[in-house]
Amino acid sequence: MKPFILLFLCLNLITFSVFGIDKLLAHLHLTRISEKTLLALAIAGGSVGAVFAQKLFRHKTRKFRYRVWIILASQFIIFEILWYFFPILVQNVQNF
Repeated sequence: MKPFILLFLCLNLITFSVFGIDKLLAHLHLTRISEKTLLALAIAGGSVGAVFAQKLFRHKTRKFRYRVWIILASQFIIFEILWYFFPILVQNVQNF
């Protein structure tokens, strides 16, 4: 499997899991995972996992939803910029 795809899947699986753990901690009235941590995971590449976790767990849907879509759009723009301005990097990733 291509490293980029593997990294993408791992980041999203981790983000999805952390959202689920945070929801469980909320139900148990224990110390929660900070929203900064959840946002950092989404920004790091786990925004798809964050969106699925929001839908499945019905978690962080009031304040967090608009941020995740902004993060998704930002990631798309960043990847497009990398693709356009750094074709050597793209070739290396594709050949890896």
